[in-house]
Amino acid sequence: MSNATTARAPVTPLVVHDPFMSVWSWSDTATDSWPAHWTGKRNEMCGLLHVDGTAWRFMGGDDYMAANAPAMTQTSREVTPLRTIYRFAAAGVELQITFTSPMLPDDLELLGRPVSYVDIDVRSTDGRDHAVSVYYDWSANWSVGEAETELSWGRHRAGPVEALFVGAAEQRPLKRSGDEVQIEWGYLFVSSQPGVAVASAFGDSTTLRNDYLRSGQIADRDDVRAVRPLRMPAGSTHKVMAFAADLGQVGAAGKRWSQLAAYDQIWALSYFDRRLRPYWSRNGQSAIGLIERAWADRDSVLQGVAAFDAGLIADLEASGGEIYARLGILAFRQCLGAHILAEDFGGDLLHFSKEGSSNGSMGTVDLTYPGAPFFLHFKPELLEAQMRPVLAYAKSGRWPFPYAPHDVGHYPWANGQNYGGGDRTEHDQMPVEESGNMLILAGALAQRTGSTALAEEFWAELTRWAQYLEASGLDPDNQLCTDDFAGHMPHNANLAIKAILGLGAYGQLCQRLGKAAEAEHYLAIAGEWATRWQDLADDGANYRLAFDQPGTWSQKYNLVWDRILGLNLFDARIADKEMAFYRSQLNAYGLPLDSRKAYTKLDWLVWSACLTGRQDDFDAMLAPLADWLDAAPQRVPLSDWFETDTGKQPHGHGFWARSVVGGIFIKLMIDKSGRA
Repeated sequence: MSNATTARAPVTPLVVHDPFMSVWSWSDTATDSWPAHWTGKRNEMCGLLHVDGTAWRFMGGDDYMAANAPAMTQTSREVTPLRTIYRFAAAGVELQITFTSPMLPDDLELLGRPVSYVDIDVRSTDGRDHAVSVYYDWSANWSVGEAETELSWGRHRAGPVEALFVGAAEQRPLKRSGDEVQIEWGYLFVSSQPGVAVASAFGDSTTLRNDYLRSGQIADRDDVRAVRPLRMPAGSTHKVMAFAADLGQVGAAGKRWSQLAAYDQIWALSYFDRRLRPYWSRNGQSAIGLIERAWADRDSVLQGVAAFDAGLIADLEASGGEIYARLGILAFRQCLGAHILAEDFGGDLLHFSKEGSSNGSMGTVDLTYPGAPFFLHFKPELLEAQMRPVLAYAKSGRWPFPYAPHDVGHYPWANGQNYGGGDRTEHDQMPVEESGNMLILAGALAQRTGSTALAEEFWAELTRWAQYLEASGLDPDNQLCTDDFAGHMPHNANLAIKAILGLGAYGQLCQRLGKAAEAEHYLAIAGEWATRWQDLADDGANYRLAFDQPGTWSQKYNLVWDRILGLNLFDARIADKEMAFYRSQLNAYGLPLDSRKAYTKLDWLVWSACLTGRQDDFDAMLAPLADWLDAAPQRVPLSDWFETDTGKQPHGHGFWARSVVGGIFIKLMIDKSGRA
């Protein structure tokens, strides 16, 4: 067991698949709070255990539960890239509960399958046999969120496979968009292991839990009222799908009981006013068919997950040590789970991010850019699937500007840019930022795959953005960059690096396509600008935040792509000088983003740590992050924006559970690629 898997996490992932199916434990001990959606809103699960007639609790809790079901002692919590494993002890037994979200990035069918396995293992630890039963329930608030929503529930059966389901009585798929919102349509399905006798019921949480606490059993009988609200008007009880398994006598060899949870969103998203199914149901597969397949594949899937986890943890530790492994483990499910996978009518793969705890934008280019190292390393096809909607939007005629869009919608509506002036005005656009991002990503994708197919399909759009950068990129006017929380700024030195590298990446694409004259033109401009940049930005011991602001500095995280792409436009001594300065500016919890504030961005900090390619620089830059992970006062899924002096989030809110943490994998990508 690696120390990186058992160290403290700000919060612990449990069931994570997409922005709607994303459930976490928000306390160090699983019995100290109810599991909740990434937004912090409850997605309850309750786990209870009877040992020799005495009731215990191992998952979820509040004051009422604490008064009626004592908590087992949590002896360990282990988080791997795709699993979370808790161990508890009480009354001479050990209980282990394992949550597996098998999002293997190289297997699109599995990645697009919204199914998590929950395995409960119980064994005796005192040399005696014990009479054991286990209870586990799932709240209807997974599928509706709002307390006043009326519910519909039922059962599906296919041979030995049975599943309970619950959802809103009135189904209105894709009825709303937003940032920190839960799903209000579709159905949560829960299935107990086929062939294992269990009692199951749909009903009031208090009634079912109290029955189990008293007797170690629940009545195998559902609430027969057809439509019920999630919460009764006169009380606070929730509706749940509950399961209880009598394991009989349990000895040292132990016994296992397994469940799985699946979610059928019915429709995943709107893509320019046409509804698309979730990837798993694109060919008409039913929810019970999904669950049948998940049970049939279970053993091989869990074996594959265990092997993947072990390999990735070893790779992370070899690349960057224990701190780097901790970050990568916490980032893995979060990065994938901030996206939804779909297929367009013509068969094109589409992969959309949600800009959660930020503004809810969908397919945001300056989220795709920082998250790109994850996908370039694990599955470049998914990066192409993120870029395609942006390129198609620009090509459609709906995007009127000569630079790249910021996003394609407001999750789950990919119907046109959400941010700033949308596609109507130039208010709060990010012209140099997004154009540079798309060109760098197009170059990196072609380098990684050896294919220029995407670039050729959208060559006119890429060319237009290169021309825009040629006209406007060396000394950007007053505009936003991806760090939009810092406001508008002219003459941004780091943004100018992005423009230069964007032109260089476009020049490389021209070379790959045999466009020799164009390649020579753009690579020459990029080279000339890189030389001019050094003079414009030089501030003695470091390089400026903005060309016209002496005495300032900033992280030049964009510079890392010069080495990755093999452009070598900038003198290597620039990175050396910057790194020496960065190491002199480290605060208790890391390097500030720039000289204006103490806050930093986690993704950019890791990129900056890679600028020189020297391991000692990387280690020194990441060292304070161990203290931050151990002491971060706000318990949220891995935040990418925090104060380096206090560890807190700026203004106490925002920027967690986001896909940008995929940028952490840039070091592993570089090490494994053999480049840079």
